[in-house]
Amino acid sequence: MSSRRRTHGTAHLPSGTTLEYMFSSPDAIILDASGAVSNKLAICLHPWSWLGGRMDDPVLQLLSVPLNQKGYHILRYNSRGVGKSTGWPSLSGSREVQDLQELVQWALGTISPVTSVAIIGYSYGSLIASSMPALPNIKTSHVLLSYPLGPRHWLTAFRGKTYTAALRSLVQDPHSNVLVLHGDHDDFTSSDVYAAWAQSLVADETNNQGRLEVVQIEHGSHFWREEQAKKKLLEVVSRWLP
Repeated sequence: MSSRRRTHGTAHLPSGTTLEYMFSSPDAIILDASGAVSNKLAICLHPWSWLGGRMDDPVLQLLSVPLNQKGYHILRYNSRGVGKSTGWPSLSGSREVQDLQELVQWALGTISPVTSVAIIGYSYGSLIASSMPALPNIKTSHVLLSYPLGPRHWLTAFRGKTYTAALRSLVQDPHSNVLVLHGDHDDFTSSDVYAAWAQSLVADETNNQGRLEVVQIEHGSHFWREEQAKKKLLEVVSRWLP
């Protein structure tokens, strides 16, 4: 049985929005080379709330396994309008992006000092996660799982270009560290579409010094119910996480 400490609470943001969260500490304390505590923080974003996405999503819970093994504090939260989180979901995702930016700052003030941050978004959550820039003076990583490229236009009220620009800016940032993961049997985006998109991302990143890795996982669907695909997913995330 895990010895992780879990806290269920609410974060009050400067905008006035309150977000319900679940926070867990790693099993072991991580020390840096000098012997000081090295706090690593992962913030996890769930799928689209309009279709039932919430912080207890089974895929996000699955990802907690490698995160805990790597010594991360894990913060999962309900986006606005879900559970005890206040506010109303926006059609474009713009308010959710603002909420994430404010929540990151709230978390950095709560867990101190933080040496590394991982922003992890699954499905719709990856759209919002991709809009969070790398933090100044803190190693920042992004995991974008099952990025909903196919339905992006209607998930964002036809503001897909805004998210294209945000992701391009992220991968072009020399301080970025981005892992993109998708299955070869995704339910909403074909492998050919993902492949062309990945080539464009790599082209954007090549001109800069950021780190980008795009991984297609065999037999993986959008919902990651396949045991072989889940095993490979965990292997890749565990290998890649700082």
